[in-house]
Amino acid sequence: MTLKNTLSKYLLTGIVIFALATGKSYAGGFPVRPGRISLSPSATYFFANKAWDADSHKGAFANNGKFSSWSYSLYSEVGLSRRFTLSVLAPYVMNTFSTDLGTSKSSGFQDLEVGIRYYLANINYKYYFSLQGTAILPMYTNTALGYNQKGAELKLAFAGSGHLFGKNSFFILENGVREYFGYESVFQDRYNATYGLTLDKKFREQISLSVGGFYATSINKDFNVNPSASKNFAFNQVSLSYGHAFAKNLSLFLTGGTFVTGRNTGAGTSFSASLNYRIDTK
Repeated sequence: MTLKNTLSKYLLTGIVIFALATGKSYAGGFPVRPGRISLSPSATYFFANKAWDADSHKGAFANNGKFSSWSYSLYSEVGLSRRFTLSVLAPYVMNTFSTDLGTSKSSGFQDLEVGIRYYLANINYKYYFSLQGTAILPMYTNTALGYNQKGAELKLAFAGSGHLFGKNSFFILENGVREYFGYESVFQDRYNATYGLTLDKKFREQISLSVGGFYATSINKDFNVNPSASKNFAFNQVSLSYGHAFAKNLSLFLTGGTFVTGRNTGAGTSFSASLNYRIDTK
């Protein structure tokens, strides 16, 4: 195998690791009031130098391989009515994979996601059930940046609030099934559970713990990531987040996460920072 092909193989592997690690559930299952626009720019750093094989055995990348990546994204959600919201996610990534043999890089926009969320029901305006459909549209032709296939996702969420140890608390449970269409298509199950506490009476400080992961299956079982590879994998991760509200409409969130189990994927750690800015037009 040539140096170029070797680096490309590992870079592609790293890209899918990073894409999975930085998947987010931005607004969760809570309603967005009609006329409200929520904007969330974010930056995420991811690093990995180990991977799980097809039998879930973890080991280092060959030739002292190290993968690192920066991802920048803009998420927006608009309250259309009491029942419907519109969301848009646009991500951009900068990836680097280095080994003793050399270094390879890739950067560019990834998949544009456009979704419609419908709030099915609520219990005493305290617990909310919602269903979201999302269209996935690639914004690239370089297959090093993703599958380069159109897709669709259907996600069900349950969210609510309460009290724990005298503190206001909240939870979000989500499960989304996603299909990428085309040659050797991929089916994914993406799941996440978050529990958080508000630390002060003015609702300015909060912490939350999330447990989530992915399960993907395809007829292609190879451990690669170009559009005909790395389509059969699984992993679970744990994340801890801290949030601070500077004002009623402006908040900062800092998050750290790590993979705890996996199969046919990388083992890495991520750190992210995101702002949430809300504009009420009504």
